[in-house]
Amino acid sequence: MMLGMARKLRVLIADGPVARHDEVTSTLKSLGHEVVGVGAPLEAVGHATAVELPDVALVIVGDNSEEALELIHSIVQEAACPVMAILDVQDRAFIDRAARLGIFAYIAHTDDREEMQSSMDIALQRFAEYHALEGAFGRRAVTERAKGILMERHALDEQQAFRLLREHARRTNRKVVDVAASILESHQLLSKGEESAAPGGDLLTRTDEDA
Repeated sequence: MMLGMARKLRVLIADGPVARHDEVTSTLKSLGHEVVGVGAPLEAVGHATAVELPDVALVIVGDNSEEALELIHSIVQEAACPVMAILDVQDRAFIDRAARLGIFAYIAHTDDREEMQSSMDIALQRFAEYHALEGAFGRRAVTERAKGILMERHALDEQQAFRLLREHARRTNRKVVDVAASILESHQLLSKGEESAAPGGDLLTRTDEDA
């Protein structure tokens, strides 16, 4: 019976001694998860993460902590999944450096099923929250750029520009960020001398009603 998570996860195990691999693999399988890419070395971990598409990646930290940090960096760059470190001892300096690279959780007792599942749950939750926040910042950036275009082209202040975006979104039953994205696309096409603008380009023409 699986603990915590309701779904089966694909878990990549990278590096570390064979005995530790076996222990981690046994714990994961007892939780009902699938283990992929076991023991992927540094030179192959990027390819393994891209091919295997794991839900979670585990890096076993042995004697060579520098190599473990390189593995973490490679997986973070290549994989759209959270990375966890498996430590024999709690090394605060290593954890701090790993956190700056993008690690989402760490664990010491790999034979503890509840701790393993809980740590993966935490990593997946933090990973989802991080990308939701990143997406929110991205959406805000698109809206801010669109407002800037409207302010420049139509001599509007920030409040008027946002009202123009909001009212157009309401009339067309679209999200403000989608209208803003259309403005950016239209602006890019117009800047390149294209004759036709993308859908939503009519927002670049201010009307008395919208002012």
